[in-house]
Amino acid sequence: MQYLANVTTLVLNTDKCTGCGMCRIVCPHRVFDIKNGKALITDKDKCMECGACLKNCLEEAIYVRPGVGCAWAIMMSKFRKNKQISCDCGDGECCN
Repeated sequence: MQYLANVTTLVLNTDKCTGCGMCRIVCPHRVFDIKNGKALITDKDKCMECGACLKNCLEEAIYVRPGVGCAWAIMMSKFRKNKQISCDCGDGECCN
């Protein structure tokens, strides 16, 4: 399942990555794979910004703002009957 194109806060620093594979194991949407001893993001748009990868990366090679992303904001606005919800990305385009 893909959420919204090009809005996730997910970032992978491959210089810090040791290829342990924890991100791949804990990601509920299989966003990560391991190739040549390093993690890689296979489809960033599948990220739901849950933060499981961030919490399980011992090398701090992953950054994501769990629960505050644009996809979350849009989903919450639907659940709350279109009340204005901000993702705080600064863009303003994704949440209107």
